[in-house]
Amino acid sequence: MSPIHVQGQRGDVAERVLLPGDPGRAEWIAKTFLEDPVLYTSHRGLLGFTGRYRGVPVSVQTTGMGAPSASIVAEELVQLGARVLLRVGTCGAVDEGLFPGDLVIAQGAVPLDGATRQYLEGRPYAPVPDPLLFRALWAKAEAKGYPHHVGLVATEDAFYATTPEGARAWARYGVLAFEMEASALFLLGRLRGVRAGALLTVSNRIGDPELAPKEVLQEGVRRMVEVALEALLEV
Repeated sequence: MSPIHVQGQRGDVAERVLLPGDPGRAEWIAKTFLEDPVLYTSHRGLLGFTGRYRGVPVSVQTTGMGAPSASIVAEELVQLGARVLLRVGTCGAVDEGLFPGDLVIAQGAVPLDGATRQYLEGRPYAPVPDPLLFRALWAKAEAKGYPHHVGLVATEDAFYATTPEGARAWARYGVLAFEMEASALFLLGRLRGVRAGALLTVSNRIGDPELAPKEVLQEGVRRMVEVALEALLEV
């Protein structure tokens, strides 16, 4: 039986999957980086493509925005045979040492979202990525010399609820940036026995009136995807 939301069949999805939130970005990644990409699902706008990167099967699957949507997609991808789930998305910087276009390799995610809390039934927990995938991302970013930062992110639900002052309070505890999916993805990786990680591009500082210039953000995304695909070949 095909999953309810990611309407594919076993064999449609590769073991290694990139997870952008934006369907437009998923299509761009597939058509820019993959050989012979094939669309296997478009249900609910959750575009999914499978092709090859350097001869290795790779899928690119849209998650939508937020941990609830991402957790549904991750659960169904595992049902379809995925074994490595790597989020590639954007984040709002808190730490003043981060600049638009920089990469953030998530070492852990502060679970401020409701999806992670529901899975845990309120238990305290520290969601972290798969260590092998995390190490591969760090090594590839260093090897390419792209500006990157390693540390904590915070996963939130309400994009417009976070204030600059509230975000800066988390910087005291080592949080580099805010995003909306990593916490639940890391937890599901542990629960379902698959590798999960997150590589992010800084789109702005929280409190900025607008995002980074389009060309700066696009170059950051290009670098992010390049590093992510190279890391996938290592796991």
